[in-house]
This record gives sequence, structure tokens and C-alpha cells, in this order.
Amino acid sequence: MVELNAVEARVLGSLMEKEVATPENYPLSMNALVNACNQKSSREPVMELSEEDVRGALFELEEKSLVRRIDDARVAKFENRTRDGLNLRRDEFAVVCLLLLRGPQTVAELRARAERLHQFEENADVHVTLERLAAREEAIVVLLPRQPGAREARWMHRLCGAVEAAVESAAEPRIQESRAGAPGLEARIDDLEARVRILEERLGFHGVESKE
Repeated sequence: MVELNAVEARVLGSLMEKEVATPENYPLSMNALVNACNQKSSREPVMELSEEDVRGALFELEEKSLVRRIDDARVAKFENRTRDGLNLRRDEFAVVCLLLLRGPQTVAELRARAERLHQFEENADVHVTLERLAAREEAIVVLLPRQPGAREARWMHRLCGAVEAAVESAAEPRIQESRAGAPGLEARIDDLEARVRILEERLGFHGVESKE
């Protein structure tokens, strides 16, 4: 299992996002990649990385076979190699990308935010993807203990090392319930709340996305 630091995770997640969301501008130049890393929207936490920070992360990611540099006649560009490096399907690629860029998230949040990367028909589809990633010999994601007052637990990637919080013991019964049939009232409320948050972000409540 590869292990990334916070800057490497942001650089890799940004390359993954732009590959799918803006393929016409991909691969990314250094300037475009720095802007993507430092976006005010769709990033948690917001970072202010320098070109030197990004260049150092790219070097490490190339060593891990997760990024490739492409030299053309004008300017060097960079692309991610995550599908091959981590053996990811399209749905897994989308989920890992979002977790790298936004940190721990609920199933409903992941489904709502994945629209530009992959279409999940139901929350249960996201569950299946997460379970597959968690069931690997070297798990890529982990379910965190549900926080007090929260209706749904959050998932987190493990690409920045082992997660201290253990998977909550009640996770399996909830996962089995999600497979059994349609979501219950709480699941529908979670889904609606997540969609409201996404709409607020798109309307500029959390800042406007930087231009590349």
C-alpha cells in the first residue's frame, strides 16, 4: 500500500478530478495543477500550496508510479496513473478522488458530490463500492465511528497511513440493512441534506472555483 502525505494526496486528487471533470484541459500544466490544488471550492481543507510544494509532491508521486510527466514542445504536463497504480474501477476512482479532496464523508455526501465523476443511482451503490475497497487485502477505505448526534457514519481513505479510529462494531448490520431493500427515512434525510449542501456550494456559499 502506498502512503501519501497531505500535499501528495491533494495533488493526486486534483489530477484525478480534472481528468474526468475537465478532460479538455487534461493533462495539467504545473500552473493549472497548482490552481486546482488551491481551489476554494470542493476542497477540505483549503490549501495554499506553492509551485515548489506541488513539484516536490509530483516527484514523490512519480516514484510511487501514481503520476506521469508528459513533455511536449511547449510545457511539461502531468497525468495521474491511479487506475493502474491502485487497480481502481471507475466507481472506485470517483470515490477515492472525493475522499482525497474532501476528507471523511458520508455515503450520501459521496453520492451527491460524485455527479461529475461517476453516476451512482442509489446510496446503496456507493455502499457497495466502499465495501469493495474496504475488503481488499490492503484496505483503501475505512468506516469511521459515527459521531455523536450524526445519523450516518463517515468513510475515510487510508492512503495517508493507518487510521487511528477503528471501524465501528455496528457497521456491518447497517451495511447488511442497506443491501436488503430501499433506504429508510433517515437515509433519505441524509441524502436530501447532502444534496442541499452541494447546491449551496454550487451557488457560491463556499467560494467560487478558481480558473485553471
